Amino acid sequence: MNQYIIADPKQCIGCNTCMASCSAEHQVLGLQSAPRLTVVRDGSGTAPMTCHQCEDAPCAKVCPVNAISHKDDAIFLNESLCVSCKLCGIACPFGAITFAGSHPIAIPRDCNTSKALPAPYPPRPISAFLDCVPGVRAVAVKCDLCALSEEGPACVRTCPTNAIKLVTAEVAQYATQQKRLSAMTVLAASSPFNAPADAHKESNR
Repeated sequence: MNQYIIADPKQCIGCNTCMASCSAEHQVLGLQSAPRLTVVRDGSGTAPMTCHQCEDAPCAKVCPVNAISHKDDAIFLNESLCVSCKLCGIACPFGAITFAGSHPIAIPRDCNTSKALPAPYPPRPISAFLDCVPGVRAVAVKCDLCALSEEGPACVRTCPTNAIKLVTAEVAQYATQQKRLSAMTVLAASSPFNAPADAHKESNR
């Protein structure tokens, strides 16, 4: 099975530390600085939403240039191959893929010259799927479990309340075993064969 990240909304305090550390981790590696997870808020609390690392990976199936592939028990996206077709974001059933782009290096924003008309301001942001900024090519960004970092996912390491955990095959197998043992204990306790002797006498009267 693929590894994936899970968050406990009961422990999440909505501090956005996971988003900040994710952004910094990828920016240091020369990748897009957009965070690969988003803290979602509703009436009951907060929790980060991120890629589910699907086994069948619909995003990988629709990518026309094979920029998304199965690698090291996760779904990895190669930003250098992305052609910004945005099909992966449309195919993702969890909305875990977004699009972001960086301005060209050494070219300031709103660069104007007296020999040309003033550069137009970028349009007001609407959606990562619809925005178009002159001079910027937006590429897909998704959680890669910090595959290029030897220390593992930055969000897991920096969460102040330990609300985020990395689930591996071993962790999932242990959790499954514990659930089965718990279910067997409950069934055994509710079995009529384990009832006290007095209870059997009352039932036979």
